Amino acid sequence: MSGLTHFDAAGEAHMVDVGAKNETRRIAVARGSIAMLAPTLALIREGRAKKGDVLGVARIAAIQGAKRTADLIPLCHPLALTRVAVDFEIDEALPGVHCEVRVETVGRTGVEMEALTAVQVGLLTIYDMCKAVDRGMTITNVKVMEKHGGKSGDWVADDRASPAP
Repeated sequence: MSGLTHFDAAGEAHMVDVGAKNETRRIAVARGSIAMLAPTLALIREGRAKKGDVLGVARIAAIQGAKRTADLIPLCHPLALTRVAVDFEIDEALPGVHCEVRVETVGRTGVEMEALTAVQVGLLTIYDMCKAVDRGMTITNVKVMEKHGGKSGDWVADDRASPAP
């Protein structure tokens, strides 16, 4: 199982020992989208959803998701996050909403999982708050867009215009 750090020589799952790694500033950006009917997007944009401020609640949920990643993903290390920034972009052409999350820490392991979890929880919250009017919403294209810091250095997805470390 070479190359897969969460497996030992016998193929058993384990939590990676990061104790000998240097603490560095770690940053990850993840993005995803939720597609929906145009009238559903109008409810969100105009603030008329019966459950309240959809994007405001989804922003708090995304932050909470980043903070609770180690509780959800069994082999993730609990991390002291220094920043979680959540941005939503309404896309009339989709129609839907794009969510982008930037997570930062100073530590011994990266924050890609926290960024991915935050995006998913934010988008799931939008689904939850709007499912009464649109059960066909689809969450798509969730992925890491960039990561910075650590031994492996910087990485930017090919479809990312310009990184912002």
